[in-house]
Amino acid sequence: MTTSFIIEPNALIWTGDGETLRVEAWGKNSVRVRATRNRSFDPVDWALLEPQNDGSASIVVSEDGEHATLTNGDIIVKADATHAPLLSAGYETFRCDLSFWNNKGELLFREYPQGGSLLLKARDYAPVSGESFKATAAFSADPKERLYGMGEYQQDVLDLKGSTFELAHRNSQASVPFVVSSKGYGFLWHNPAIGRATFGRNRTEWAAQSTDQIDYWVTAGDSYAQIESQYADATGHAPQMPEWGMGFWQCKLRYWNQEQLLDVARGFKSRNIPLDLIVIDFFHWPHLGDYKFENEFWPDPEGMVAELNSMGVKLMVSVWPQVSVASENFVEMKRNNYLVSAEAGLNLDMMFEEPCVNYDPTNPGARKFVWNKCKANYWDKGVRAFWLDEAEPEYGVYDFRNYRYHMGSDLNVGNIYPQAYNRGFYEGQIEAGMEGEIVNLTRCAWAGSQRYGSLVWSGDVGSTFADLRSQITCAIHMGMAGIPWFTTDMGGFHDGVIDSDDFKELLARWCAFSTFLPVMRNHGDRSLGTPTGKETVTNAAGEHRSPSGADNEPWSYGPEIEAVFRKYIAVREAMRPYTRELFAAAHEQGQPLVRGLFYEFPHDEHVADIADEYLFGPDILVAPVVEAGADSRDVYLPGDASTTWTDLRDGSVYSGGQTISAAAALDTVPAFARDGRDHGLIGLL
Repeated sequence: MTTSFIIEPNALIWTGDGETLRVEAWGKNSVRVRATRNRSFDPVDWALLEPQNDGSASIVVSEDGEHATLTNGDIIVKADATHAPLLSAGYETFRCDLSFWNNKGELLFREYPQGGSLLLKARDYAPVSGESFKATAAFSADPKERLYGMGEYQQDVLDLKGSTFELAHRNSQASVPFVVSSKGYGFLWHNPAIGRATFGRNRTEWAAQSTDQIDYWVTAGDSYAQIESQYADATGHAPQMPEWGMGFWQCKLRYWNQEQLLDVARGFKSRNIPLDLIVIDFFHWPHLGDYKFENEFWPDPEGMVAELNSMGVKLMVSVWPQVSVASENFVEMKRNNYLVSAEAGLNLDMMFEEPCVNYDPTNPGARKFVWNKCKANYWDKGVRAFWLDEAEPEYGVYDFRNYRYHMGSDLNVGNIYPQAYNRGFYEGQIEAGMEGEIVNLTRCAWAGSQRYGSLVWSGDVGSTFADLRSQITCAIHMGMAGIPWFTTDMGGFHDGVIDSDDFKELLARWCAFSTFLPVMRNHGDRSLGTPTGKETVTNAAGEHRSPSGADNEPWSYGPEIEAVFRKYIAVREAMRPYTRELFAAAHEQGQPLVRGLFYEFPHDEHVADIADEYLFGPDILVAPVVEAGADSRDVYLPGDASTTWTDLRDGSVYSGGQTISAAAALDTVPAFARDGRDHGLIGLL
């Protein structure tokens, strides 16, 4: 029999018209598809781990050799090869079309068809340079499917069908290219190139501006939970969240000296407000890239950590990837190719406070260098948690054409940056014996980041109710994209004025929302009186140091708002056993802590696009107040008459499948327990 296919263990290969296509069983109920016009595939597995195939995958080729089927558990891939003379060209042409099915014989999606005389290509390669192409993979999918995931984009759209996304990182945008369909599949675009994803009703399209190959992974499952579990198996599970990660975290831009930080921690203890962690923000260093405390302001780090530990408070320290040209490490890092380089012009990435260049964590030597510096100057002084800020990384100008990494150009590999940045610290902490006690706050993520202890926060978002609303969908979509650890700046980041009644209202509402996030964290660049009301900081010689924002502690906003903080921190403490269960499910089964209503109620059509409510785990429905001046809001309770919802404020019980009007005074949030599972919270809200 003459056939168009080559069969290898667990893999089906097709060649024709200069292209090589490989379809391979890759984990439970999953396949990986790669295609290229180069002589071989890129050997780097950017996010995917080595597959744990059980040998049950089967490949069958038709008698005529033109059709093949690869079956791996619940997923089936059909490959249809054709060849025929193209009269307008005068020669024989070859193509292979893929379609993806579940084990019930239901079509999940298929590659975009030729379209008769249109002669369209589902896999298209436009030459860029060398072995790189502008590559596009196009598919036909059900126009009625619902889509969720893709990471963090600042919008309040829940169902992503009909949306388009830049595949690139920016401050407050974490592009994680894993999307889950209501049709019962998950799709990972396994390519860190800068590009675009479009989920049109008539066409789904993934595009990379510059890449060596098309590379994607598909998994099939009967539920969202099954799909998320299989994705975690394929790309890595989040580690265990340490106990000190589950309570209240205090931060501001910025505590600028040791005594100020300790006074705040003492203030929490003297007021009997529980505190798990406090953060030293940026510019505690002499220069960007020095990776150490400035002695004048932080004279005794070991003593500071010891006092915090005696109060039961962990310390987290900010690290930036930028390296100033004035840093004591700049010359050595530049000599060893540990810095990002420019394709043209001055080799500078940003000018914030001082001219600087980003370090290059795609270089293993650079990762080791930076970790060793941080180990000597932070870890060995008692610091056990890091805030890996600027993880996109941030550029003064997001001109992705102009930056080059150890692993390739920014256009080809740029989206891997936050994963590599977090990896360097995680592996160092593992080597130092901290397994099971690692959580590092970071401003960005890519596929696989979850396995490196990455707690992603949503970046420098605004202090408005519109921004608050967007954080709900950000949290849901990050969870669906396989990043279960997520948080935000409580109150938003930019210039909340602490003596403004409008901002106090926003902060109270955001505090309630943060209570039901994986991590409850207070942070922001606050101001007093006006948006420019900051604290000037200089050293003993009168030289400029980065300024500090206004106070941002619970008691900084007056008795009414302090009472709100106290109430919700108490709720967070009471909820620890439940939160611990949710983190265990994230670690063991890849389950998100924040879930859209659709996750638990996939058959309730009303919830497919509800963007201003969510579930914290399977049991607690939260409906944040996202409008200024509101003292009530409508809440849809999913399910049917067999589902009950108990108002955690007064114990009132409602049946599912209805919309109610819920009162919402400034110090309360509508929250409901599913089927009586209230976790001891009734009356605390």
